[in-house]
Amino acid sequence: MAVDYLSKWVEAKALPTNDARVVCKFLKSLFARFGGPRAIISDRGTNFCNDQFEKVMHKYGVNHRLSTAYHPQTSGQVEVINRGLKRILESTIGQNHASWSDKLDDALWAFTTAYKTPIECTPYKL
Repeated sequence: MAVDYLSKWVEAKALPTNDARVVCKFLKSLFARFGGPRAIISDRGTNFCNDQFEKVMHKYGVNHRLSTAYHPQTSGQVEVINRGLKRILESTIGQNHASWSDKLDDALWAFTTAYKTPIECTPYKL
């Protein structure tokens, strides 16, 4: 998942694994569509703290900032969005949890077209 902190725009994709190669491929696809951000804030997971990830950040001129360990507020926006998407998915998939990835695009649409008080509109309108 990637979140633009200003617009609250969310990009998410069901990935086969969460390793560095897959994460880098996901981010490169976002950079191709939207351009590279000034900075990325991530946790200290091995999928973000490795040579391959740092090479991609360097190539695209992105400043990689690490969240402070044991300080969940740093990634608070992502956590709030995770909870929101989870609620939407739970209400649409029912008992068949295996189908969550099929409903992810619908959940993203619902999330990005919902009014967000901090920006006084929907992320979709921005």
